[in-house]
Amino acid sequence: MGFDPWDAAFVADPYPAYREVREQGRAVWCEATGQWLVAHYADVSALLRDRRLGRTYLHRFSHEEFGREAPPPEHEPFHVLNGNGLLDLEDPAHARVRRLVAKAFTPRTVERLVPAVRRLAGELVGRLLADGGGDLLTTVAEPLPVAVIAELLGVPEADRGLLRPWSADICGMFELRPDEETARRAVRASVEFSAYLRGLIAERRMRPGEDLISGLIAAHDEEGRLSEQEVISTCVLLLNAGHEATVNTTTNGWWALFRNPGQIDGLRAHPEKLSTAVDELMRYDTPLQMFERWVLDDIRVGDTVIPRGAEIALLFGSANRDPARFDAPDTLDLGRADNPHLSFGAGIHYCLGAPLARRELEASFGALLADGVPPLRLVEEPQWRDGYVIRGLRELIVEF
Repeated sequence: MGFDPWDAAFVADPYPAYREVREQGRAVWCEATGQWLVAHYADVSALLRDRRLGRTYLHRFSHEEFGREAPPPEHEPFHVLNGNGLLDLEDPAHARVRRLVAKAFTPRTVERLVPAVRRLAGELVGRLLADGGGDLLTTVAEPLPVAVIAELLGVPEADRGLLRPWSADICGMFELRPDEETARRAVRASVEFSAYLRGLIAERRMRPGEDLISGLIAAHDEEGRLSEQEVISTCVLLLNAGHEATVNTTTNGWWALFRNPGQIDGLRAHPEKLSTAVDELMRYDTPLQMFERWVLDDIRVGDTVIPRGAEIALLFGSANRDPARFDAPDTLDLGRADNPHLSFGAGIHYCLGAPLARRELEASFGALLADGVPPLRLVEEPQWRDGYVIRGLRELIVEF
């Protein structure tokens, strides 16, 4: 089987291997990763909603009861930070935290940010244009979502350079089999980022503002308020999830467009289709290729019974190219109307920041395709970063 997350050729183009996995069955054991691979759209979509699976098992079992080793004690700062965020919480804790976060992170909050998002995107593209080109990753794709999240949280401009390195180090732990150096960097970033946010929280308790941290502190219901750790974990998750997906959709998306130049011309002629185009770019080359789940109770997938204690790898990239759900799935079609892609997840862990991510992507692609901005040209074929789960380019060198 061609599924090999540590092989550079696979990372560069995993889609032929996904086809092989789908042909082998609905649940395929992968010895190399120690996981059951689930690659069909219908199964991935259903299992994302199935509470017999969990992002964690600690709400029901100890490590020993589940047959797993506890992480090393020195990794605890990372696991405390990650374990108190919406991505890894399970009900009833997840429902409580999401309800309280939603009181502060509302659709109105997102819409209030839209003018700032468009202004920032325009400024970043303007600088790229003034330079005649450069690395689209570092000049537009990365700075935009980081600046937006910083604006949302109320992080002072002087401190914003801290956020991206912290986030990158923490996200290294979401790859398969991270080594000890990756874990060390993630732990250090978890400690430093948490300490920084504690300072901001203390300031907002004394002088509340219009930012999201102030809103999270104030959010409460009949069951109480968010703990300080839950506020910190929510802020870190918003940065990590909020910028990784947006950054990689931007660069992966432009790389796809450069290989399909007719689609760029169509989008320039019909900018009103930008929203539909963004969804197609997220489907076509999914920024988060795999989402893992623990089996909390024996479960059947097709003819296979997967036992409690096993791990399932839900292959988003494969599901989004499944011909059983998408017509001509390997074709980039920016006008694709029927497009229920799974790039933002599904079920209780559906991405809370999806509306903001869409606004950021529409703003950055719109600014680069706006009237008066010359067409972008690719200078050299890009290389893929190491890492498969969060899949993106090392750089994307362009010129006008």
